[in-house]
Amino acid sequence: MAFDGITIRALVNELRAALCGGRLSKIAQPEKDELFITVKTADGQRKLLISVNAGLPLTYLTETSKPSPLTAPGFCMLLRKHIGNGRITDISQPGLERIIDFTIEHLDEMGDLCVKHLIVELMGKHSNIIFVNDGRIIDSIKRINASVSSVREVLPGCGYFIPNTGGKRDPLETDADGFIASVCAAPLPLSKAIYTSYTGISPQAAEDICHKAGIDSAMSAPALSVNEKLHIAGIFLNVMDDVAAGNFSPCIVSENGRPVDFCVLTPSMYPESALTPCKSVSEMLEGFYAARSDISRMRQHSSDLRQIVNTALDRALKKLELQSSQLKDTYKRDKFRIYGELINAYGYEIPEGASSFEALNYYDNTTVTIPLDKDISASENSKRYFAKYGKLKRTYEALSGLVVETQNEIDYLKSISASLDIAASYDDLIQIKEELVAAGFIRSKASAGKKRPERSKSKPFHYISSDGFDIYVGKNNIQNEELTFKFASGSDWWFHAKKMPGSHVIVKSGGHELPDSTFEQAAALAAYYSVGREQEKVEIDYVERKFVKKVNGGAPGFVIYHTNYSMTIAPDISGVTLA
Repeated sequence: MAFDGITIRALVNELRAALCGGRLSKIAQPEKDELFITVKTADGQRKLLISVNAGLPLTYLTETSKPSPLTAPGFCMLLRKHIGNGRITDISQPGLERIIDFTIEHLDEMGDLCVKHLIVELMGKHSNIIFVNDGRIIDSIKRINASVSSVREVLPGCGYFIPNTGGKRDPLETDADGFIASVCAAPLPLSKAIYTSYTGISPQAAEDICHKAGIDSAMSAPALSVNEKLHIAGIFLNVMDDVAAGNFSPCIVSENGRPVDFCVLTPSMYPESALTPCKSVSEMLEGFYAARSDISRMRQHSSDLRQIVNTALDRALKKLELQSSQLKDTYKRDKFRIYGELINAYGYEIPEGASSFEALNYYDNTTVTIPLDKDISASENSKRYFAKYGKLKRTYEALSGLVVETQNEIDYLKSISASLDIAASYDDLIQIKEELVAAGFIRSKASAGKKRPERSKSKPFHYISSDGFDIYVGKNNIQNEELTFKFASGSDWWFHAKKMPGSHVIVKSGGHELPDSTFEQAAALAAYYSVGREQEKVEIDYVERKFVKKVNGGAPGFVIYHTNYSMTIAPDISGVTLA
């Protein structure tokens, strides 16, 4: 996810084509580190979002609007005063720096034509929007004084200069000899040598260049052969030629339906099936960050439920540890029973006042030494050992059931946690909350006379296999229960990750025999929608639905089955289509 110099070059080309010649009709500052500018162009109004948030700096054209505060911040008022209704004459990028320079001409108070620059620096936590006139800073959205940075102050009246890039070179002005001299001489892994030698090259872009060249990116740059140096230099220059010529192909990279990266040059590291082409760089950026934002918001909204589940899970784990320790202590109960029996059998041989005696254990023909209380008789010692045995036996019988109950509770809470991981909508979270209320982990707030809240409308995932078979995936235990015991017929196929929390997956067979590819795709879905989704391979059990039985008194979604088949498969669901 690199908003690097190459991506900015593609964005600058797009902004120049869309906005040059347009007039700034509205300037708003919806957030303290964000501008929202409306530009009137010959083709209509265009909306430009500029964010220099330290965690997510970005710029793109958008069709949506953002609400503005009732009172505009000072920086916004300054821009309105100076460049309101100004005309964008140029949008440029110095070299391949992560900088966008908007050149704006306007009329001052005297009616004279003036030119000013709105400079957007997209540099991670150092991102800023700086308003410049004749090389001097008028103001910035973030003021940086000497106490924050001793290298570069960003304050009104200071001279503006591009931040020091640490001796990096402009990749658009290099040649093969320059590349070999700078990159291949650096005592670093090849990919790191590339992105530390040139501006605007992200680690991801350097990795892709190495992949295009077919050279291990971790290989030491000086260790390359002469031919390898020439080859990687040629690949690098070809990439820079595409950047200079504007040969961009923006796309979003997805893995199992989730966006993981974006690229403006077609990457070689990902399969074509993982790439979603976009019409523009702005569409790519807005689509990618919107999807990532949705995932982040779901995480935030599920945080309360996660805390409830994690608290209950921690409590249950501590309880299991204590119960297991107590249960372990009961394993010596049979020793006390045997001591009692041996005392009864050989009691006539025990002298009065003895503190111990040796006897032959007729169960295993070994000699044991039995401790005795010398102040009581042999028969009383026997009774005491039988009493200890009886107490430990009762404790064992009680704890055995409690340990099973606690382990079931832990398994259930882990399944809830897995459901929270795959929740895709607020309805999914509502249904999980309903389940937690029903299980007693959340106290119900419903009171007499009040209308019950509307139940969740969450539905299972519905996929279509490459062979056209319908595959359904439960998002939580309630849906797992309904899918398996109400929706599926006996001849349908049921899939689940082996010995780990995960979704029930149902393939509707329609009375037909399933092809191998559908079995594999259903198993991949079961692997992906389980706690093993980050593993390379997951073992999956599958069986006809008629062989799956509900556990008597068990929690929703808990089943038993026999005569099942198994396969080990990667959690890759690229072969199926979400209906």
